[in-house]
Amino acid sequence: MKFFVGLGKDDAVKRLEERGVSRRDFMKFCGVIAGAMGMGPGFAGTVAEALAASKRPSIVMLHFAECTGCTEALIRTYQPFIDELILDTISLDYCETLMAGAGDAVEDALSKAVNSPDGFILICEGGIPAKDNGIYGMVAGKTMLSTVKELAPKAKAVICVGTCACYGGVQAAKPNPTGAISVSQATGIKTVNIPGCPPNPINMVGGLVYFLTKGMPELDANGRPTVFYGKTVHDQCARLDHFNKGEFAPSFESDEAKKGFCLYNIGCKGPVTYNNCPTVQFNSTNYPMKAGHPCLGCSEPNFWDEMSPFYQQG
Repeated sequence: MKFFVGLGKDDAVKRLEERGVSRRDFMKFCGVIAGAMGMGPGFAGTVAEALAASKRPSIVMLHFAECTGCTEALIRTYQPFIDELILDTISLDYCETLMAGAGDAVEDALSKAVNSPDGFILICEGGIPAKDNGIYGMVAGKTMLSTVKELAPKAKAVICVGTCACYGGVQAAKPNPTGAISVSQATGIKTVNIPGCPPNPINMVGGLVYFLTKGMPELDANGRPTVFYGKTVHDQCARLDHFNKGEFAPSFESDEAKKGFCLYNIGCKGPVTYNNCPTVQFNSTNYPMKAGHPCLGCSEPNFWDEMSPFYQQG
């Protein structure tokens, strides 16, 4: 591809090759991202240019009230290993989970990143404890609430990964003792929401790539990019034909379940959940219904309260 003509020894692709990620794997990954964004194979080169630009975009990733499952999902993706790929193509200047340093050194790194004249993109994971001025969540002596209020307005874009950052998540479920709220509620800023518990890493990277290549994506009423969350899980599900025929599994142990019948009667929330799980599978391998488990609606606001009890319908 023309993109690779004249690449110098210090470029991102060279760094990836040194870590065992071939150019073929890199372009394959870019093709997957392009596909998830609804673009044709020809857009893979544009994705590659965005990820392997000589001036890498500065990323600050903040962790708030969460389980770190979104970051764990991201770094455990393979073909190629996304941690090697992404961490060598962007400038991840601050991420509490992945930093080797601690204390003053990383606080200095954060200060430099958010005050850079070139700006930064802020990625948030986790809900924001807001009760009692946010004292139930603190990092480096500051409340999570004060930190996100300070830094979010300075960012070029604020991308929320995971349902907790997008909508408050399990922290905001009843009785919500810490008064957890979303990043958008805490800051008053319109955020790009990549929900899921956890979200598919392709959607996480795709949201970043979309902003780098095309600007702010079209968002639905819940702040989700319609390119990833524009259709219901139900409409894309491999079990849809069984639903249309009225073929439902009455229990997980039933013969109908073993035959791949629709899981609607045992709690599947696919008809009211917007996500691309069936088409962009986790690790390009699987998603809940393919594995015999109903959709829990984890990319919807307040799903812990509104979608439960999870294993019954209605």
